[in-house]
Amino acid sequence: MSAQPQIMISGSRLFARWLADARASLAFTTYQAGKVLFVGLQPDGKLSVFERSFDRCMGLGARDRSLWMATRTQMWRFEDYLEPGTQRDGYDARFVPVAGHTTGDVDVHDVHLRADKPPLFVVTRFNAIATLAQRGSFEVVWMPPFIDRVVAEDRCHLNGMAVEDDQLRFVTCVGRSNVSDGWRDHRVGGGMLIDVATGETACAGLSMPHSPRLHRGALWLVQSGTGEFGRVDLATGRFEPICFIPGFARGISFMGNYAVIGMSRPRENRTFTGLPLDDRLAREGARPKCGLAVVNLETGALEHQLVIEGIVEELYDVAVLPQIIRPMALGFRNDEIAYSIRPEIAPDVADRLARR
Repeated sequence: MSAQPQIMISGSRLFARWLADARASLAFTTYQAGKVLFVGLQPDGKLSVFERSFDRCMGLGARDRSLWMATRTQMWRFEDYLEPGTQRDGYDARFVPVAGHTTGDVDVHDVHLRADKPPLFVVTRFNAIATLAQRGSFEVVWMPPFIDRVVAEDRCHLNGMAVEDDQLRFVTCVGRSNVSDGWRDHRVGGGMLIDVATGETACAGLSMPHSPRLHRGALWLVQSGTGEFGRVDLATGRFEPICFIPGFARGISFMGNYAVIGMSRPRENRTFTGLPLDDRLAREGARPKCGLAVVNLETGALEHQLVIEGIVEELYDVAVLPQIIRPMALGFRNDEIAYSIRPEIAPDVADRLARR
């Protein structure tokens, strides 16, 4: 019998301690291996790793013990079935997929959860920001001004969005193009950050920008093509790098004064090859890593790392799960979901039962 493919995960010396001090855990997706993984802590302080398989896991959004995750053809909503402060089988969160919305294969990238509305997500194949539709695959809510049709052509590789107070503020794309696959000609220096309110370019000359995020009054993103993580000075339109990420970087989430950033080992194909990242890795004497980089926002130091080896080589997104120490999730590969049931009772029914 052949051995099962393995995922090997190890943290740098102080990674587990940092996670314990933060009283949080992490979730991240790999489309290449088709998995969502959860990293927390066991009672003895060692890392806890839990994974479930879904087809082409991409964007991941977290809010108030809820998750939304994009897969190849669907958006899935997960809810934590455990009450805060309780445990089951040693886990203090049990994420169950309770609702799915079929989008079709539209290459959903970033996902943002809103408080009182359906999530926003980037529909990269259609060059649009969208939300859930009542009777369709998705509802387009914004498109770059240079895109002239809602059409299944990845023209500019719109991939990321920055949201503030549940309002869409900025997006990233790899190149200004209005023809199918035209973004590939702009991978080195044609990337841009776009101000949604005005449609104007807020920062240009980027190399494959991803994961724009607003945090503590600053706009952060990664230049995946150069391996640089930093902030954009919105007054001048300049990108200010604060550190080098030794891998193809995508996915940013924040935990206080730290950014958690996904790293991938680039494939040998036309998307990843010929980028400045290759030369920078060679100059630094480094091989690209797959895993998570934890960066101190004040010093720019890459203080902690989670390194992944084995069948997982590429990540897309990462989410911080505050006040959750050891999470797990259910999937559809076995029958465990058939026995995970949490009824909710309408107030009038609850009142009637209480009077009995």
